Amino acid sequence: MRVSLIAAMTLCGRISPATMGSRQDRRFLEESRQATDASLLGAGTLREGDAEMRGPGGILPENRIRAIISASGRLPLEQRKIFQIGPRPLIFTAAERAKSLADQAGQRAEVIALPAKDGFLDLAAACRKLARRGVKELLLEGGGTLNFHALRQRIVDELLVTIAPKLSGHRAAISLADGAEPLGDPFLDLQLLSCHPTLNGELFCRYRVNKN
Repeated sequence: MRVSLIAAMTLCGRISPATMGSRQDRRFLEESRQATDASLLGAGTLREGDAEMRGPGGILPENRIRAIISASGRLPLEQRKIFQIGPRPLIFTAAERAKSLADQAGQRAEVIALPAKDGFLDLAAACRKLARRGVKELLLEGGGTLNFHALRQRIVDELLVTIAPKLSGHRAAISLADGAEPLGDPFLDLQLLSCHPTLNGELFCRYRVNKN
């Protein structure tokens, strides 16, 4: 399975608020969804917004998987459109939370238990479960905690990063990858594959992740 992490960030590395991207960046996100078989969203991102993971033209393909990951199992099941509209999403959660969350979700979502790994959930196990459902291309849609653990567990093949011509400076704002320790020694190395500037000042960058 090929795993791509997509995000828009400020020049100082912040990914919140998520509304910083332009219409062109939004189209890029929707086209990236169309080019992949599934999206995986962090629970924090869902709590902060109302992501439905729509493709171009606002379409929700019936055969594309929408998945959410939540170690705690605390999700706004009643308040988010993803549980009301379109194909039933998957929810990955900790084994000890799965039964309770499945009871709460009912027919609104399918709940899948994952083992723990490195203080989070085993994302490679999630990828294997998605692969058995035919997923060959997975799009990670953040936020910072999911991004950090996906990079730490070395499941990410490439980063699709839009750098917005903006600065935040807010120390509490979420960064592209938020964790308690470095991802490498001290860095996780990336290889720039392409970088396309736009007239509005955004940079659309693609990086390969060095997993060694």
